[in-house]
Amino acid sequence: MSETAPILRAENLHRHLGQGETRVHVLRGLNLELQSGRLYAVAGPSGCGKSTLLYLLGLLDRQDGGEIWIAGERMSAASDAERTAARSRLLGFIFQFHFLLPEFSALENVLLPMRKLGRLGPTQMQERARQLLDDVGLGGKTDRLATQLSGGEQQRVAIARALANEPAVLLADEPTGNLDQQNSDHVFDLLAKLAREKGHTVLLVTHNPDLARRADSILRMRDGQFVN
Repeated sequence: MSETAPILRAENLHRHLGQGETRVHVLRGLNLELQSGRLYAVAGPSGCGKSTLLYLLGLLDRQDGGEIWIAGERMSAASDAERTAARSRLLGFIFQFHFLLPEFSALENVLLPMRKLGRLGPTQMQERARQLLDDVGLGGKTDRLATQLSGGEQQRVAIARALANEPAVLLADEPTGNLDQQNSDHVFDLLAKLAREKGHTVLLVTHNPDLARRADSILRMRDGQFVN
């Protein structure tokens, strides 16, 4: 085990979905530790609990049992308001569909999380948003509307937006699932660079075995548990 404290830790996570006879034990006592500066791929068949795990770690759902710590903060018993604030401060989300606001420019989409958090002044927010777009290779397209960008470019804006508030952990749910091979490779390479060169922690859920094999660690799931 690493001597460095994990940036995210989960112990004995349980989650049931459904009621009565349709109730399913989706996560079965799952344990997890994520270190800073690494890209982790969660791989497994459909229905094994990958997305359920991501929603719990992203504080979008509550577990039925177990504990979650992010950057040393215990989240399991936090109120809804505390969890909302923690999501804004500690987590960045990237989904299969970019969910950009189409009537906004790339720059404006990246500014949104910073404006919501309110930690930076207007000039600082502008400078950071422009730098993030430059980091993902879109420095020349900051004023383009989301609808004027290609699918791969839109996903790169979504990555910049996820980084806006300097999150402790990036959670990515099939971020390449809607892209062609070239753009999939580009997005994965960008996430890997963020982990290995910038020190971010990335947890990537993917059905793509080729991408999973390129991660620093593969967490294989089956029936709500990690398997070797």
